[in-house]
Amino acid sequence: MANLNDKTRQLFKRIPASPTNPHKTEPAREFKIEDLYDSDQPTETDQASGLDEKLRQAYFWITNTAIISPFYDIEYNEEPPRTFNFGDSKVELALPTGQSYSSFVLIPLLNLAVRGRCLIVGGPGRGKTATAILMGLLAGYSQLEVKRAIQHGQPQMTIADLLGHPLPGDMVKAESMSEIRISWRKWLSMRVKIIDEYNRIPTRTQSALLTVLGDNYAEILDQIFECPDSAWYLTANDDGGGGTYQVIEALRDRIDIVIRAFHFNTRFLSDLQKRIELSVKPEELIPEEIIFNEDEMNRINKEIRRVKIAAEVRRPLEFFCRHFEFFEPASTALEYMTKDTAKLSGIDFKLLAGKETGKDLVRDLGSQTKNGLSVRKLMTIIQFAKALAYFRGADEVEIEDLRQIIPFVLHDTLSPNLESPFFDEPKHEAYRIDRITWLRKLFDLSCEEFFKSGLQKNDPILQFEEEFNAGLEGISKAEVEKRMNAIEKQLTKMAGSGKLYGYMADDILKLKYFHQRYTNYRRWLKWKK
Repeated sequence: MANLNDKTRQLFKRIPASPTNPHKTEPAREFKIEDLYDSDQPTETDQASGLDEKLRQAYFWITNTAIISPFYDIEYNEEPPRTFNFGDSKVELALPTGQSYSSFVLIPLLNLAVRGRCLIVGGPGRGKTATAILMGLLAGYSQLEVKRAIQHGQPQMTIADLLGHPLPGDMVKAESMSEIRISWRKWLSMRVKIIDEYNRIPTRTQSALLTVLGDNYAEILDQIFECPDSAWYLTANDDGGGGTYQVIEALRDRIDIVIRAFHFNTRFLSDLQKRIELSVKPEELIPEEIIFNEDEMNRINKEIRRVKIAAEVRRPLEFFCRHFEFFEPASTALEYMTKDTAKLSGIDFKLLAGKETGKDLVRDLGSQTKNGLSVRKLMTIIQFAKALAYFRGADEVEIEDLRQIIPFVLHDTLSPNLESPFFDEPKHEAYRIDRITWLRKLFDLSCEEFFKSGLQKNDPILQFEEEFNAGLEGISKAEVEKRMNAIEKQLTKMAGSGKLYGYMADDILKLKYFHQRYTNYRRWLKWKK
């Protein structure tokens, strides 16, 4: 770096002075005495932190200077965009009218903010590890610390290589396990953890990695090392989890979000030429203004959790998630009619799916997947949607935030059922290959059905829910029985609607839940007399 003059150095370290996303900000809320009793209320310091702007500055420095990612696949529009169609396939290109982003940079940043577990997939030389290293530098670690802490997956990696090893002297002298000290690997204590080519790690060592990644502790010879909350970055060369070793299912399930490394747009080759001629490595010139200390990261995490999700946004998300777990051929009891029941049976899914007759399988969005969504994934969607809204400077999550983030969260979760008639339609064939566009289409179709059904204005289940949530105290036996009769009438109406779809199953079971709660309360009222 000796030949790099100060002027050139400042050019690569420049952070724009103007706001990255100009928008109105709420004035600091006046302090009230009740705030002392509510730990989740924002303080004046929290409201004026400006850390979302700092996060955006980091994003733009990385995309424009470090990674060079001129892609805008996370699109927002403030007014209808102009579109163009190209080629025989008539692929549509839209020119976003709102600030849009590259997933390859934005998703790792959001993962840093929420302390999630991000998998970056793509061929060699696409910048997967370089992106993960930048996240470590943004968290305040030096280049040397980050690079030494990277765990490089390889077939000979043992648990000791990954976690640490017992001290030889203690192994000889100790009379019990508790007396053996462990020389723990330093990376376990870091707030950014990078596992390069995780699908080359032996299965047994993967199990040890799972404990650290999933439960935040490492264990050797009954000795425990408690790890801090961390942002994880794992890399792999393909989407399928292939490699030297197959990734164990439990480890894959712990991944929160998946992104793909983009190719390099050769129209930006001059930027690479400039780096060679000036002997510049952007990671060595990261501006101090965009480096986050531990306190700032804690505050960002806290502020993200405060971002609101209004019922008008959450309900289309609920409707979307209700499509996938239900699987009628799996059982004769509604509670067990799930794809998980089918999986545990060991019977071929294709064979069971063939028993679904008479139902419109193109309309049935659930027919497109072989599995449903876990609680963990539902929480991850909410968490990253909040993070995306926060990054954009918004106080509330919008439906578009959900639409943009869901494909990356569910990329390795919802397994497509390629036997579904949906994929047989000529215009849908590309969805067999590209999961990101398929999942986004799936969400669009769900929202279309939600609004077409008028559920945003008149959801009968919501009415029962509001009535129940008002509480049972003081409700008479006559009123309880009136509500139970209303539930039974609603179930009768739904039973006469014909075919049973996934979004209906959860509604039916919730009505059964309300009915049972009222039944128990009525029994209590009778006993009370």
